[in-house]
Amino acid sequence: MRPMQSLYRRRSHSVPSLNLASMPDLIFTVLFFFMIVTHMRSDEVKVRLTVPQGTEVQKVANKSAVVNIYVGQSREDGTWTVQLNGDIVNPSEIPARIEAVRSRMSPENAERMTVSLRADRKAPMGIIADVKQALQQAYALKINYSATEIKNQPL
Repeated sequence: MRPMQSLYRRRSHSVPSLNLASMPDLIFTVLFFFMIVTHMRSDEVKVRLTVPQGTEVQKVANKSAVVNIYVGQSREDGTWTVQLNGDIVNPSEIPARIEAVRSRMSPENAERMTVSLRADRKAPMGIIADVKQALQQAYALKINYSATEIKNQPL
């Protein structure tokens, strides 16, 4: 009788090489998918404004949870106007619009929603106060005041 080991011969197994010929096709397919699915949001500013300058300027971290409000002079008649994202609105319409925007966001972004207030440096404080009151009614309490950074600040 033969010993058990001799019945089973050990064969050397090697891992077959991986064919990478289709890898560029796969990468370009994924790239095109993300290019098509990604929505780049940009607002057309319909008001004229000169943003104030500041010294303690920081970038916004999560731009997908930001709602832009512009306060400036209308391009047509020069009256002070409020623009929320892409639409001209009255301050009394802001709470309903904020709720509509919040309902379209993911739950995580709705919790982190920040309002970016970009007001002209000469905008009347009455309009700014009306906008802030409307935001308070909509429970949009995280407000970011936009400014440009002062270059070459003297020491």
